[in-house]
Amino acid sequence: MRIKIVGCSGFVGQSLKSFFEKEGNEVESLSVRDSTSVEKVSDAIDGCDVLINLAGVSIFGRWSEGYKRSLYESRIETTKKLLEALKNTQNRPKHFISTSAIGIYPNEVACDETRKEFASSFLANTCLDWEKEALKAQDLGIKTSIFRFGVVLGKSGGMIKKIWLPFSLGLGGRVGNGEQSLSWIHIEDLCAAYTEVIKKEGEGIYNLCSPEPTNNLILTKTLGSLMRRPTIFPVPAFVLRLIFGEGSDFMLQGQKVYPKRLLEAGFEFKYKNIEEALKSFL
Repeated sequence: MRIKIVGCSGFVGQSLKSFFEKEGNEVESLSVRDSTSVEKVSDAIDGCDVLINLAGVSIFGRWSEGYKRSLYESRIETTKKLLEALKNTQNRPKHFISTSAIGIYPNEVACDETRKEFASSFLANTCLDWEKEALKAQDLGIKTSIFRFGVVLGKSGGMIKKIWLPFSLGLGGRVGNGEQSLSWIHIEDLCAAYTEVIKKEGEGIYNLCSPEPTNNLILTKTLGSLMRRPTIFPVPAFVLRLIFGEGSDFMLQGQKVYPKRLLEAGFEFKYKNIEEALKSFL
């Protein structure tokens, strides 16, 4: 297959590119910026089999009003431009896969893809608008999937990379009270889920997270135990708020989300529980 990935420079994008290439696919990255013309995007995606949209500024930053605007526009405006390009493309992709996040769901409520009542936060509203734009590809006769990511775990990126050094030095600890739920997915399972949905021509919403959510305290204690390091240095909530502002909310609150549609499709997770996942990074 010929696959185009928008937003390929990040941890997930690079992991997907490597994964797809090992499966024998032709994979190309596509940068879509404010200055990128619709015509250029259209030419770039013409004739590809799968278009994957991962574009978006990282949520790990201080959420000032300006940063929140960048978070929103980097997702919604880029997706709008992709849809305009798809309209003008003669040989359209057969499958369009766009990204979202489990932050769309309310905190600490067991949810799967059948949940229709969402949170009212900035992140949830951004996800809703993001998905709304992406689903317009269905009107063009393109198979369209939305992947709501849980917290992606991998040693070379994401949360684990950020906490690895302090934990290895014995400076790790829970975040806040540690009771917030953590719906996560191992990067290997995330990549495999893409292949599963593409091969089975799946459409609609999919939660990309393990069938066994955990919480921050369990992750902290498990990682400390596996690394044989103490975990006695908690990160107080007020410190996170000083650093990230409103962005600290998604670290101090949690979602308990289940991948109902992947399981129903017969997808088998390689890493179901958090201990299995963390052991793979040691």
